[in-house]
Amino acid sequence: MEVSFKKEIENLKLGQGQTFYGEGILAVTKALLQSGVTYVGGYQGSPISHLLDVMVQARPYLDTLGVHVEACTNESSAAAMLGASIMYPVRGAVTWKSIVGTNVASDALSNLASPGVMGGALIVVGEDYGEGASVIQERTHAFALKSAIWLMDPRPNLTSIVNLVEKAFELSEASNTPVMMELRIRTCHVQGRFETKDNVAPKISSAQLQQTAPAFDYAKLAHPPATYAHEKLKYESRMPAARQFIEAAGLNETCGGDIANIGIVIQGGLYNTLMRALDVLGLVNEAGESRIPLLVLNVVYPLVPNQIESFCSDKASVLIVEEGQPEFIEQEVATHLQRRKIRTALHGKDVLSMGGEYSAEVVIRGVETWVAQYANESLQPDRPSYLKTLAHVRAQAAEILGSPLPARPPNFCTGCPERPVFAALKLVERDFGKLHIAADIGCHALATFAPFSFGHSILGYGMSMASNAAVKNFSANRPIAIMGDGGFWHNGLLSGVSSTLLNEGDGVLVIMKNGYTSATGTQETVSSPTSQSKLVAEGRSATGVELTIEKTLKGMGVKWLKTVHNYHVATVRDTVRQALNSPFKGLKVIIAEGECQLERQRRIKPIQAARLKQGLRTLRTRYGIDEDTCTGDHSCIRLSGCPTLTVKDSADPLKTAPVAHVTNDCVGCGLCGEVADAAVLCPSFHKIEIISNPNWWDRFINRINQWAIQRLQVQA
Repeated sequence: MEVSFKKEIENLKLGQGQTFYGEGILAVTKALLQSGVTYVGGYQGSPISHLLDVMVQARPYLDTLGVHVEACTNESSAAAMLGASIMYPVRGAVTWKSIVGTNVASDALSNLASPGVMGGALIVVGEDYGEGASVIQERTHAFALKSAIWLMDPRPNLTSIVNLVEKAFELSEASNTPVMMELRIRTCHVQGRFETKDNVAPKISSAQLQQTAPAFDYAKLAHPPATYAHEKLKYESRMPAARQFIEAAGLNETCGGDIANIGIVIQGGLYNTLMRALDVLGLVNEAGESRIPLLVLNVVYPLVPNQIESFCSDKASVLIVEEGQPEFIEQEVATHLQRRKIRTALHGKDVLSMGGEYSAEVVIRGVETWVAQYANESLQPDRPSYLKTLAHVRAQAAEILGSPLPARPPNFCTGCPERPVFAALKLVERDFGKLHIAADIGCHALATFAPFSFGHSILGYGMSMASNAAVKNFSANRPIAIMGDGGFWHNGLLSGVSSTLLNEGDGVLVIMKNGYTSATGTQETVSSPTSQSKLVAEGRSATGVELTIEKTLKGMGVKWLKTVHNYHVATVRDTVRQALNSPFKGLKVIIAEGECQLERQRRIKPIQAARLKQGLRTLRTRYGIDEDTCTGDHSCIRLSGCPTLTVKDSADPLKTAPVAHVTNDCVGCGLCGEVADAAVLCPSFHKIEIISNPNWWDRFINRINQWAIQRLQVQA
């Protein structure tokens, strides 16, 4: 039961002259259909998940256009889909989170870029870079340079984004080269509107079938000796064609300003941040336009030498605003100017930070330093310095607080089924001491934060088991690898499990089976409950093929395999102990099964609301703590980390320490009580069943309970 995108799907159907309102990533989705795309694939990940999610749910409508949509098992399989555009005049688009997804897809992309494409091929990547990123701090730009794939970085404006998606296909076809489009978080989620066009049904599609395959052409294969010719084609034919198209189509923009002796060259994706900085510095005119001339690079690779020369030749200095490092654009601009003997002074990373996200503060600081060096006195802002004001506010906050703000890392959702597994692991460490635990990409990576602090490595999605390959040979205790069911199907099955079986390796693998690829929006996997129900509905279960993790592992030869219910903490603890102590030399797999709590709540809440509205009996379970019994030790909090388990002042004046308390956000998973029982903690936890619209039996039982309680209180 994924999030519904019914409203967004209706926006995909808008026609000529209508107005689309929404966010950037959904504008990209609409633009793909307006461009006559034949097929779309990808793997979900922030910040581009919505693109694929919406299209998957819009399949009935897309079938009418003949557009094929495929949710791929990983980024490599998505990139390989673009092979359809090598020999056929069809447009295809794939999407994933970069840079991690691009790394996974790198082999397919390199082999795609070598022969080039006939139909337009577009790769939409979520450039998850900066302080809010959840991946390593690297850039897609480096990969584009390596493989000669053209790279777009559109200005964060819906009209510009849509236009550039359409032009990306044209650029790809004009230069026979795949095109990447990087979209930062702010670009994906920027709100706006644009005037729509009719969707274009592709000429070759699932509705208009290609009747014959093309003739064999060895030159279209990424295989020696053809690859030697491909290398020359990339830079002697395709790149000049790309530059010619970029210039003729006006993909890069020049704008501003009355200050003619200086200029700024900026990546398109940073345009809004720069305009904010210029406004703060008083360098924007009454119409909201920059007073400093700008060259906005919506295509950051390849650059067009003629545009660079035209913009820079009459200026004393040019500032390059380029996020991240190395400074690829700054180096290339410097090379073009040097070759043409243009002596314009270039600045970039000398006044702006070398690495990190270019926030408004960073850009303001750099632009202010640069302007002070080259602009006339009359250009200096007459308003109080933004940076001085910001520093003053921070100093005031520090004085009031008396200490720095505590870190607030992300946490598991309330009732998350993965939290009890890590609580059980903490109990196991009481017996075995510190264990080597390889973490993985996914929700379970949140266990690297307090109170669990588990994880000695994170080397890629589904790579935890593989990262223990060497450790298990010199570790006294068997190392433990954690991965989710999403990571298992993405990469873990082949990179970790099969490699361990091949090498007869020892070790323990814990697979969090919550039913979905939860961290990216609870998309389905091949073993999701809803996927299995679809098989049944389609009559495909009659073949006897049921895709489950357990059957897959048994089929591969895993002999030690146990499935546990996550919330039974004592059972999980004992099963991990067995795996660590087992005399069996080989891979030991524990399937920790518990439905994703978000999906459970999405499923249950509408049912409960409907029952309440109809006046039917409705039961809600939650837990509480008897503060008279609580000793204030708080081991329960340290072992579970549940956000609804907190502290409050005791009503007992003799208790100086705060007591544990369960807030009303409790979803009734029972972890707190399970932990208290498994760890032999205090008996202060109690289960509460809240019954709305009780029936006669509930009322009868309640009267008996009340009578018994009163009698016991009188006797006491």
